[in-house]
Amino acid sequence: MFMPHKLRKIRKKRGSRTCGYGRVGQHRKSGSKGERRAGRHKHLWSWVLRYEPDYFGKVGFVSPKQKMMKNVRCINIKDLEEMALKVAGKTKKGEKIFIDLEAMGYTKLLGEGKISLPVRVKVPSYTKTALRKIEEAGGEIIAPKEVEEAELTAAESS
Repeated sequence: MFMPHKLRKIRKKRGSRTCGYGRVGQHRKSGSKGERRAGRHKHLWSWVLRYEPDYFGKVGFVSPKQKMMKNVRCINIKDLEEMALKVAGKTKKGEKIFIDLEAMGYTKLLGEGKISLPVRVKVPSYTKTALRKIEEAGGEIIAPKEVEEAELTAAESS
């Protein structure tokens, strides 16, 4: 048993070269008719200048390299000494002053400035200059990986 059905117009006209739309470009595009954003470069120019001055043109570019870079918050040794002086009253005499830069939100210790106090600093990354200056002052830098390893060995020995 056969069921009657109709073909869509486009299916009917397939194979007839222009599919019923005539010659050269008669079924191309549809025209935007403007709508809301029409005339921005013509009769609405003064409106654009007043309310949307950044409407035209390209603005800004974020390079892929910049997207990949982590947000690094740095601190110098000279600032570290000021922190150490504030914390110094809380520590016992003869002990090194402990400063946890990681907990304070810093990710890198830089070597600008001088330090005279022996400090123990916990920081994720540091420069060679910072390490040298802190060791010369009788202090040490502890990286988070070293802290975890020390805790594991202490737990295993007890």
